[in-house]
Amino acid sequence: MRPDILNPLFAEVTALKGVGAGLAKPLDRLGLARVVDVAFHLPSGWIDRIPRDELMAQDAGRTIAITLTVRDIRTSSSPRAPTRVQAADALGNIVSLVYFGRSSGLVRKLYTVGEQVRISGKVEQYGQDLQIIHPEILEEGGGSREREAIYPLSEGLTSRRVGGMVAQAIERAPDLPEWIEPSLLAQRDWPGWKEALARIHADPSDAVARARIAYDEVFANQLALALVRQDTRKRRGRGLRGDGRLRDRLNLPYALTGAQARTIGEIEGDLAQDAPMLRLLQGDVGSGKTLVAALALLIAVEAGAQGALLAPTEILARQHYETLRETLAGLPINIAVLTGRDKGRARESTLMGLADGSIDILIGTHAIFQEAVSYRDLGLVVVDEQHRFGVAERLALSAKGKTTPHLLAMTATPIPRTLVLAQHGEMDQSRLDEMPPGREPVETRVISEERLDEVVNALGRHLAEGKQAYWVCPLVEESEKSDLAAAEDRAATLAARFGDRVGLVHGRMRGPEKDAVMARFAGGELGVLVATTVIEVGVNVPNATLIVIEHADRFGLAQLHQLRGRVGRGGGQSRCLLMRGAALSETSRARLALMRETNDGFRIAEEDLRLRGGGELLGTRQSGEAAFRLATPELLGELLPVAADDARLLIDRDGGLAGPRGQAARVALYLFERDAGVALLRSG
Repeated sequence: MRPDILNPLFAEVTALKGVGAGLAKPLDRLGLARVVDVAFHLPSGWIDRIPRDELMAQDAGRTIAITLTVRDIRTSSSPRAPTRVQAADALGNIVSLVYFGRSSGLVRKLYTVGEQVRISGKVEQYGQDLQIIHPEILEEGGGSREREAIYPLSEGLTSRRVGGMVAQAIERAPDLPEWIEPSLLAQRDWPGWKEALARIHADPSDAVARARIAYDEVFANQLALALVRQDTRKRRGRGLRGDGRLRDRLNLPYALTGAQARTIGEIEGDLAQDAPMLRLLQGDVGSGKTLVAALALLIAVEAGAQGALLAPTEILARQHYETLRETLAGLPINIAVLTGRDKGRARESTLMGLADGSIDILIGTHAIFQEAVSYRDLGLVVVDEQHRFGVAERLALSAKGKTTPHLLAMTATPIPRTLVLAQHGEMDQSRLDEMPPGREPVETRVISEERLDEVVNALGRHLAEGKQAYWVCPLVEESEKSDLAAAEDRAATLAARFGDRVGLVHGRMRGPEKDAVMARFAGGELGVLVATTVIEVGVNVPNATLIVIEHADRFGLAQLHQLRGRVGRGGGQSRCLLMRGAALSETSRARLALMRETNDGFRIAEEDLRLRGGGELLGTRQSGEAAFRLATPELLGELLPVAADDARLLIDRDGGLAGPRGQAARVALYLFERDAGVALLRSG
């Protein structure tokens, strides 16, 4: 349970003075539902107000704070004309304070002729005169606000309003015991966590305070991963030592790559240990992860255990099933598939086969770890596209074995090394960084959307040669309905040209309906598959050698790379056409240039992190993991090795969570919400 000392921070945001239901809505749009969210809503920049006693033309373009005397309030009969307040500094220099779109009555409430007022705003030169548009009225003697934080906002909020809420949130924050190792704290000269938080909001340029608060979050993350790893090693597992009888009979059409052979050796070594394996397998699109998974599952079956392969979608589960049946054809093993749509007698038969052990390998979606599914002896779990499964799902599947099963997690999205450590520090890692022989790089071109007619003509020539193609529709941010409308419109346009050879799949279709269209495409009945990004992961049609991605500038690099991986799976040259809009941001331009330049997913992942910056470090689209709110990519890269060492030191030397520093670190785990899935925390 969360320590009581943190309760003031984890109260609803409406506990803050002045925050009612009306303000809660715009705060919710920013993800600020609790007081702690407000406290951790760091400024994105700041305004420096230069204090001035007199108006100067050379201050044009600068934001100043100055005390003025109101001389006159000038209005116009035209509703479009601004209201101008003439004011003077101590030397009599005049400036116009200009208000657009406000009634003169409101302006007269703000200013009284003859009275002094302290204002702040950007000075502008207007002909020979100086003016300040919509100045902010400051409290007299408000010199402490010369630097003011600027916050990310949503409609209905101002930076000043958010700043007021932040001040309340920090006031509610308790003084907490120190969790950082004392010599590290002294070496870095870091303040306490609460002081650091207050300092960042007061002065967003305070690099020392920012590093401290970022470190706290990274340390909590690394400690949680270290505890999971320690807990996994303590669990009762059993070694699976295959005798090679099944693998020796496997008839592979080509030799393993060096990376595949190395990875299988690592997995075989892990499986032989009593401590359960916890390994992450990263492989770029087409690097042969499925074969590695198949060989790992065979080792488990050779050792007398069962294996399970968990896939994120029904399409992918059934595709894995077909691929494994083909790869392992002729071997004396029984493979079955189980998804949410399997019902009745077929489902009962599968459940009985798992329970009595007659099914050796089960492939399926999350349905394979539901309560009704029991295994005779589950020894190995392979999780494909593991970023789509949280800790809870992994633990549920782990609980299905007599002893804790070994876990091999796979991802086809290469992850930058920094983020691998941040997200998967509890796991050993293997990388498939070689391609099987004969797989040609996909030729990538960037084309303006104004050349749509040329692209459609090229598609016609492609189909005439007996080849197939994907056409991915634009990602429309506003809503899924808009994505669907774009896909339906494009499918209708292409069908008018190519008739019933055009199919459509999208995220709102039911499983059987979607599978039926995919089956027609895989079987060659359809020449063009128009799709939303539902085809991003796993679909395998070797005859599809062209992919067109509309509005490619709206997609992230990792997603573009995944989509491009749908082609290039058969022999011969494959092409990817990235259609771009007319107005490109610098980031979009850099993304598309990199896609044209390289097919290396690991390089693309590193560059993606650099280009995205702190905006969406571990965004839900890519990872499904909790984002780092306080650590930028630069700080993450710098602090992560230090935090990993500090976490190990706490566990190995300082008594783990039981010692004095451990008790403080336990509070940090809850403060930064890294407690989920840590079994040690649940038990004590």
